[in-house]
Amino acid sequence: MSFIKPSSIQKDKNIVALIGNPNVGKSTLFNAITGMKQHTGNWAGKTVEIAKGKYKFNNKDYILIDLPGTYSLSATSAEEEVARDFVCFNNPNVTVVVCDATCLERNLNLVIQIIIANPKVVVCINLMDEAKKKNIHIDIEKLSNRLGVPVATTSARNKKGFDDLMKKIEYVCENTPKLPITIKYSEYIEDAIDKITKHIKNYGINKRIIAIKLLSNDNSFLNALNSQDNFDSLYSTELKKELSNCRLKLLSEKISTDSLQNIIISKTVKTSEEIAKECIKMKKQSDKDLRLDDILTNKWIGIPIMLFLLCGIFWITIEGANGPSDILSSFLFWIQDMLSRFFLFIKAPYWMNDILVKGMFRTLAWVVSVMLPPMAIFFPIFTLLEDFGYLPRVAFHLDHAFKKAGACGKQALTTCMGFGCNAAGVVGCRIINSPRERLIAMITNNFVPCNGRFPTLIAIINMFFIGSMAPSTLNGISCAVFLMLVIVLGVVMTFLVSRILSCTVLKGIPSSFTLELPPYRKPQIGKVIVRSIFDRTLFVLARAVIVAAPAGIILWLSANVNVGDVSILNHMSDFLDPFAKLFGLDGVILIAFILGFPANEIVVPIMLMAYLAHGSLIEYESLTELKMLLVQNGWTWLTAVCTVLFCLMHWPCSTTFLTIKKESGSLKWTILSFIVPTIAGFTVCFITTTIVRILHLA
Repeated sequence: MSFIKPSSIQKDKNIVALIGNPNVGKSTLFNAITGMKQHTGNWAGKTVEIAKGKYKFNNKDYILIDLPGTYSLSATSAEEEVARDFVCFNNPNVTVVVCDATCLERNLNLVIQIIIANPKVVVCINLMDEAKKKNIHIDIEKLSNRLGVPVATTSARNKKGFDDLMKKIEYVCENTPKLPITIKYSEYIEDAIDKITKHIKNYGINKRIIAIKLLSNDNSFLNALNSQDNFDSLYSTELKKELSNCRLKLLSEKISTDSLQNIIISKTVKTSEEIAKECIKMKKQSDKDLRLDDILTNKWIGIPIMLFLLCGIFWITIEGANGPSDILSSFLFWIQDMLSRFFLFIKAPYWMNDILVKGMFRTLAWVVSVMLPPMAIFFPIFTLLEDFGYLPRVAFHLDHAFKKAGACGKQALTTCMGFGCNAAGVVGCRIINSPRERLIAMITNNFVPCNGRFPTLIAIINMFFIGSMAPSTLNGISCAVFLMLVIVLGVVMTFLVSRILSCTVLKGIPSSFTLELPPYRKPQIGKVIVRSIFDRTLFVLARAVIVAAPAGIILWLSANVNVGDVSILNHMSDFLDPFAKLFGLDGVILIAFILGFPANEIVVPIMLMAYLAHGSLIEYESLTELKMLLVQNGWTWLTAVCTVLFCLMHWPCSTTFLTIKKESGSLKWTILSFIVPTIAGFTVCFITTTIVRILHLA
């Protein structure tokens, strides 16, 4: 897939813009037509970039542009501005407005706006298979006549209706609809529009639209219009004078710029309702989805179900990853032995074998064997819930809490993504329209532990809190429950820190957003597995490997270069020890987290290296042996608690850190995203340690 700027699109081709409300199957349609594997998600606002693809029909080449989801041409976010500007100012040959057949009335609002702005439109009613299940019948011919443009029906998931859609796109490329729909307002408004239109030059854009935007003072649209290339100033002396007169005239009729905007929106919505009433017939529908929503969105039942599902996902991930992780580890360490033999065979210097094999490759092997199996389990399960339509219900439950914290309810979705990888969660923050709330979501995403921190959390929980309390058959379930409680604490910290940020450095009023609860859909298991593995698992793993490779070399050098018969690693841990003990930790634990900055997976192995004064990463034979080693080095239950808390809240890994820098475009906010969780981690550990020591509990 190639991501592009509108200016880079070839103007000598047939340009087809794909636009629609979020969650109407637009990206699925794009992928199916072009054959490209763009990620599609079953929640609102997933596509936030412009993507370009190509297809051929009747020996003609077409360029298909997948625009961000939008509800209106009155843009309120950067993503909506991208969609509006492309349709209004880039003059595509055809604009395909994709609609959801199960809620067509709401989608018609955008359809009408686009037809008025640029009549070269094909309306594509998608999800016809879902409409059939819900006994919804749409009179396509009548709808086409009312709108004045061609209408096609598709089922993108099943690849049905594409041929008819492409025929209608071809037709509109060569012909302009003669009688597209228009909306007439009151006599006073129409008179003002006519007077303003006479003073607007021909910019290749509907003059009526420009006049309405001038009268309603839509600065976003007008600024975008003025910023177009080769565009003369819109405001001539005559236009300014006429605009002032018209506004005064409307004001005398009690029509201000704000009320004019409301009149325009109301008239469009009313027209949508009238067309829907004429063209859509609904028989008695199955209330299966409603009954399911009554359960999953109920504030008393829905939240326990959400926690139960979360616990179940963790249990499946923990239990399912153990075997594959051991097998993968054995295989990779077998390769390590082969590499060592190869270096010995070519008579390479010992230091080269130690740095490249015991340092770099062993670190990579550890990261891959620890990360890959849990991700290969977690991401498909997560994507199945996404495809089924459950994740927006999670956002529904958490929306009120995030709003109370001064953040955006969409942050619930990015928080969920952080369970797999915090870097992926940060990228997901693009769906949040407000820059202020997007920054809050980025900075606090690290309070949700990613799969790289799960091994450390699970090992400590099993050793100090579960192993001696629960029978071995219940260890997995008990560990999952305990882990879920730790994660709930992380979510609470997310709310708390979000509130602090929204009251200090990121002050502002929480924005509202339309939370669309999509229909429940049967997940496409095959596509989900492929998509989650390639789009998420391997993508995240590749970034971790790139960072872990040089980290392995640095780690080996710090453990093997001695100063006064003591390694640099042990010197650093001894230096940090007095400071670390204030927070219930020790120097080895703290240096392990510091050196684990490139990848959280290597924190425990670094601890073992320091405690055993070993020169390279080592594996432990069992949790029992590891616990004995830790206890011998001064660990108590308080040390375990503080390590879990610090693991949950400490600074983001290097991959997430670099992702925040890229997404925020600011070094200041990137540094703050490092400082905030670090301060939170030390503070919580200090408070816990102080209370326990005052009460002489440890």
